[in-house]
Amino acid sequence: MDASRGHRRRDQAGTTSQDNAELREARRRIKLLEQENEVLRRAAAYLSQAHLPGKGSTRS
Repeated sequence: MDASRGHRRRDQAGTTSQDNAELREARRRIKLLEQENEVLRRAAAYLSQAHLPGKGSTRS
């Protein structure tokens, strides 16, 4: 392929370096969102337990 004619170079798997960079960024973003989701899940579980009568709550 001729890069001067607007074609991107592809590796053996058929992906370009731009595709690979986008894939790395997407995977990084997915990992961050999964971590944030886990924090929110744990916070929701903690808060739901804290508001049950007789389970760590000082309210009656």
